[in-house]
Amino acid sequence: MKIGELAQQSGLTPSRIRFYERIGLLKTVDRRPNGYRTYSLQAVMILGLITTAQRAGFTLDEIRTLLPSDLTHWDHAALMDALTRKIADIEALQVRLTQSRAHLLRLIEDIQERPDDMDCAAKAHRVLTNMLADHPAALDVPSGDIRLLNAKDRRQSVSPGRRRKTASR
Repeated sequence: MKIGELAQQSGLTPSRIRFYERIGLLKTVDRRPNGYRTYSLQAVMILGLITTAQRAGFTLDEIRTLLPSDLTHWDHAALMDALTRKIADIEALQVRLTQSRAHLLRLIEDIQERPDDMDCAAKAHRVLTNMLADHPAALDVPSGDIRLLNAKDRRQSVSPGRRRKTASR
């Protein structure tokens, strides 16, 4: 079949198909004397595998190492290892996302529970101090000294070589 037919059957654009061919993922391509590409029915299956693997989170390089040149010669051990690793990656990502979600929900709750009699700067200071107290490792200060620096403190903590030069008026 020609590239237009393959694009229609696979749901991919011709440029995407040519890209997969150029990077070596799609190898079942023949050229006619007029330069036109022709593809076998196996190309539809290979493109489907590539698309499915990408949706599962595999990179093109990972797919390239797993995809055999002939679909009848799969490396079962390598495939099972890659699938198991990808599941572990997804589970680790889920843990990180759950932690991020919980952190953001705590932040939203902290912002909403602000005292009404506080000015905006004090509210921001309270929220940021609470947020940073939850993650002292992210700070560049000792854990016992978790506080936000006011403008005067920030000016004093900047090393002399890093101070901004201001134009004199």
